[in-house]
Amino acid sequence: MDEGCAEAAAAAAAAMDRHDPRPSSIPSGDGSVWADVSPLLEAACADLQEGELIHGDNFNLFAAMSALEIMDPKMDSGMVSRYYSVDEAIENGAAPVPISFDRTVDVQCTIDIMDHLLACEATWHKGHSLAQTVFSCIYLLRPERTSPHALLHSYCRIIRATCKAVVSVVSDARTHEEEDLFTMAYGLPLIGEDEKCLSMLNAVEETIARQLRACKAPSSGRKVIEDLEPLQNNPALEEGYCKAILCRLRFRKHFYHVLMCLKRPQGRGLQLARKHISSCLSELEIIRKSTEVLQSNDRGTHNCGEDKTTASGCLPVGFDASINTRLSAPTPPRSIKILSWSEAVDYFVKLLHDLDIICSFSLDASLEGILQFMVQFQKSHPDLVSRAHLQTLLIQDGKLYGRDPIFAVITKAAGLPEILRNHDIQNGECLVQLGQLVINLLKILSTNAAWQRRKLGKILQDWRVIHMQLELAFRQEMGEESGLSVDQNGRRDILRQILIWVEEQTFWIASRFLMLGFELELYSPGEYCMVYWYIYVVLIKLAERMHHKMSFTNAIPKSKGKKKKGSTKDTLRDFQIPASVSFLPVLYLLS
Repeated sequence: MDEGCAEAAAAAAAAMDRHDPRPSSIPSGDGSVWADVSPLLEAACADLQEGELIHGDNFNLFAAMSALEIMDPKMDSGMVSRYYSVDEAIENGAAPVPISFDRTVDVQCTIDIMDHLLACEATWHKGHSLAQTVFSCIYLLRPERTSPHALLHSYCRIIRATCKAVVSVVSDARTHEEEDLFTMAYGLPLIGEDEKCLSMLNAVEETIARQLRACKAPSSGRKVIEDLEPLQNNPALEEGYCKAILCRLRFRKHFYHVLMCLKRPQGRGLQLARKHISSCLSELEIIRKSTEVLQSNDRGTHNCGEDKTTASGCLPVGFDASINTRLSAPTPPRSIKILSWSEAVDYFVKLLHDLDIICSFSLDASLEGILQFMVQFQKSHPDLVSRAHLQTLLIQDGKLYGRDPIFAVITKAAGLPEILRNHDIQNGECLVQLGQLVINLLKILSTNAAWQRRKLGKILQDWRVIHMQLELAFRQEMGEESGLSVDQNGRRDILRQILIWVEEQTFWIASRFLMLGFELELYSPGEYCMVYWYIYVVLIKLAERMHHKMSFTNAIPKSKGKKKKGSTKDTLRDFQIPASVSFLPVLYLLS
């Protein structure tokens, strides 16, 4: 009984070893004839002199340099494939259904498959290929085969639905430029997965919960539930295995609910998402504790050490890392190291904490508060999935949170009265471009630190150009001052305030660009003196623009009521350079 799962894994491994890694023949299409060109190539090589090349109408040096070298495992993805197709792997017993006719062994192996899929999913989130991580599971590639196995079938369906949701949000956010393989599905069976996966998972969860209650019931009360079939054959293991499976199913259910709640427009599902995040964290803690039960049964075929990808330490059945290598052609095969099971659990704990921080952020924050939140959030080094959800929450249909027009956000940040936030000036070309720059800035701050710094360096010039265009428009308004009406006076005030705000944001972007250099450790000690001086100058300019904005804001009447006398003078008198900025010359001198 204890060695059954090991026998199943050993049988699958033996089937793999018996199979020739290279197919004996290549399937030919209708009318195709294969010929051996080795003698021709050998004769051509013998006849060529040093420095000579073969050139033809359809073959030249460029084509030769662009071609991938076949028969080289480092370049030819087909050479590292154990099986030619998924069907061939199934025929050779790589993914049996049922996994074992011994029900105890079947449950043990199913838990190992769940754990290895968790490790594969975390590895995928780290930027690796979906085809070589999650979909290295042969059971996922043929969904219809697992139908007789309700537990495995429901788990595979929720995995596919989760992968589809994650691919969707990352594709919409377009934050995957630094992990370009993340959203490539390679034609894998993601499309067509529907909401029925939850109902199926709930049904399996309820059945196992009843089995758990049955094994925990006293002997006198078991007569009522005698018709309920146990999960497996060993009564001593029933409770531990029921708990281990239940926490894994519930984690999957709550995690899928988190993804669905975060997709709701205008942040309407954030509070509910936080409840599911809390449930996910609770289930992950139970999953950690189940390790003791699963490792207490010595089943052999262990993957000992820190690299084990299952809680039990046993090798999972039904996985082949090379099964989808042909799907990634013509790119060379990538070597992927699957995260260990403990690393995968740690990853999901951090991911859930990051998502919880996003859900707890106020939807009524100003643009300045949003920028500061994104900078602070970046310090925790969030991964791709959490950053994608942050961006899709902030930018929806070209609006902030899907409800606030960007021009209204800009006017609020510039300190303009609320009455001017629907002014016709927002349809001007310069302000339309400025709105797009604000959206691009929020998207850039959602990328990783290295990509963010690179993009900030490029967008800095765009902000300078838009500042020059607004300055030109403001001067034109000032030049026509003699014929201004009341509404046109409003245009001049708007342009002046926005002009000051754009200059302030330009210096803010420059300061962020410089500070990221420290985070990425790009500066050598000899460059600190120069960098501190640059930061000091930029922050002084930033403080001055913020002060000017406040001064002009106090000068603009916000209602028909009288303005307090001396308020502008008080603002001018209260201006002080922050102590942190004043300290920079000290660092400059020390460096």
